[in-house]
Amino acid sequence: MRTRIAGYPIIGLCGYKNAGKTTLVCRLVEHFAAAGLRVATVKFAHCDVEIDHEGRDSFRHRRAGARSVALVSPYRWAVVHEVDEVSPVPSIEAVVAALGPADLVLVESNKQGDYPKIEVRDVAAERPLLAGADKRIVAIAASGPLTHPRVPVFHRDDVAGIAAFIRDFLELPQP
Repeated sequence: MRTRIAGYPIIGLCGYKNAGKTTLVCRLVEHFAAAGLRVATVKFAHCDVEIDHEGRDSFRHRRAGARSVALVSPYRWAVVHEVDEVSPVPSIEAVVAALGPADLVLVESNKQGDYPKIEVRDVAAERPLLAGADKRIVAIAASGPLTHPRVPVFHRDDVAGIAAFIRDFLELPQP
């Protein structure tokens, strides 16, 4: 299990749908950014997504047949690539390398990744623990009381505790 990809410390947050992953990722980003760390995120979507929308020039470029479109403004930029048999879904290494400088990379919703992960869990959901079968899960963030014999368990709202665990686990600089 790798704790660095493209030279950047990395940890994932995984779990079942509606477990609170996005909320926790956003709260962790806020926490680490307030401490002065540059945080990058990768969000895996399991359905089709539209980055640009009908009526936008970039959307029209793609519909006309452009395989890649860069959107650039004085405030941010993005590149949208079409995925097909010639240009498949990129590896996590390629995605992280394209993110640019970061002190920490948080990945949301990729259960299969070969890097450490925190399982985000709604204890009311009647689903098996992912941590039981996946040795890459190094902690659990749960919505209520839960115990696990192999990994530490945090309350999902204990952002400071989860962040401290991530800092220690990945050996990130202290604030």
